[in-house]
Amino acid sequence: MPQVTAEVQVPIPPDLAFAVSQTHGPVRHRWDPFIREQYFLDGAQDPGVGVRTYTRPSFAGPISPAMVSEYVSWRPPTSVGMTMVTGPWFFARFGAGWRFQPEGDGTRAVWKYTYEVRPTWLQRIAHPIGQWLLGREIRRRIDGYGRGCRDEQVLAAARADLAARTSDEGSSA
Repeated sequence: MPQVTAEVQVPIPPDLAFAVSQTHGPVRHRWDPFIREQYFLDGAQDPGVGVRTYTRPSFAGPISPAMVSEYVSWRPPTSVGMTMVTGPWFFARFGAGWRFQPEGDGTRAVWKYTYEVRPTWLQRIAHPIGQWLLGREIRRRIDGYGRGCRDEQVLAAARADLAARTSDEGSSA
């Protein structure tokens, strides 16, 4: 399956870099140019394996490529992965994942999309177009993420989420 990746070095530790990547609502809108609307489904309050989200992109028009995706991995502070449950008709499959590793005085963040288009007879043309379009989009998003990792409002919200999760984990032990 085709893949596109983008990466950035950010000046914060991996746990905080991970937390920034998982922000939602108005905080997410400060750094992610793709998201118009995103929320948890099925009454979920926090991300984790099996949790589903609804996402509508900022460029949504009459043919909205909205997507429901599900967390398939959740390993703070090193990685997270999601896969499409329902989405645009032209994706046979779509997945996304983040990886975080300490590097220098900060973190190397890598974002990857994996996808397959349908119908299969169109893949010869559609996959190169997908590489270009999705590559452009993921680079815009990782650039926004890099700015978000330097934005005090985004960092404050991510720190609060991180503290709440750490507190929840401590109380369940």
